[in-house]
Amino acid sequence: MKTTTIPSIRVEPDFRAEVEAVLAEGETLSQFVEASVRASVERRRMQAEFIARGLRSRDAARRTGDYVDADVVIDGLQRKLDAARVRVVKTGK
Repeated sequence: MKTTTIPSIRVEPDFRAEVEAVLAEGETLSQFVEASVRASVERRRMQAEFIARGLRSRDAARRTGDYVDADVVIDGLQRKLDAARVRVVKTGK
């Protein structure tokens, strides 16, 4: 498969200098840009999957009526947090 290019972008000279200042030793600007684009694509893919799972879960809960009220969950988490804080105070860790 042939490779292709990602469109170049215009940036202020100060920003380019900022980017070049964080390059790893031996890393080119092109490598940095490619890695950054890949990371952004992966982050967005994961975010989209997370949202899709949440929506499926919501729909299943509505369909089955099997869900826990948010206030109940928050109260349970608060009790766990309070208990953990007490343990930390008692053990000093």
